[in-house]
Amino acid sequence: MSTYPSVTKYMATRLITFSPETDIRQAMDILIKKKITGAPVLDSNKQLVGMLSEVDCMKTLLEGPYNKEPSQKGTVGDFMSKSVKTINADKNILDAAYEFVHAGFKRLPVLDNGKLIGQISRSDILRAIQQIRPVIKHVPDSWKNRPPAMADHKKSRHSANS
Repeated sequence: MSTYPSVTKYMATRLITFSPETDIRQAMDILIKKKITGAPVLDSNKQLVGMLSEVDCMKTLLEGPYNKEPSQKGTVGDFMSKSVKTINADKNILDAAYEFVHAGFKRLPVLDNGKLIGQISRSDILRAIQQIRPVIKHVPDSWKNRPPAMADHKKSRHSANS
């Protein structure tokens, strides 16, 4: 059994989602209005087919360099990332943190038996870290009534115990 909480404890479950047919401008308006940086893209069978991020939306600017203005046409399906990194619902926050550190994504869709059930973000992991408290099973007598001092070889000019 893992000592770390499940990603399902910290994931968002009330998600904004898009379909591939959604107009890209409409999707950008929603991202801005809802103050989110991206959202899953689901097909008509509610299957995850992509993710739309702020970076994907910025591609509209690159589509119109000859017109000197952002592209006025396109759908979410034209700009979304089709290769989606996901995490399974049976994983814990340590697993998710590893993925965030090594893959560079801001959010991961959470799947249970292939079905989208939520999404976990880097800020969700930070919130989990803040809530995890170390459990000290035994406090040596020498620590009673004083905090343990940092070993000299671990001190730096930035240490509080210098």
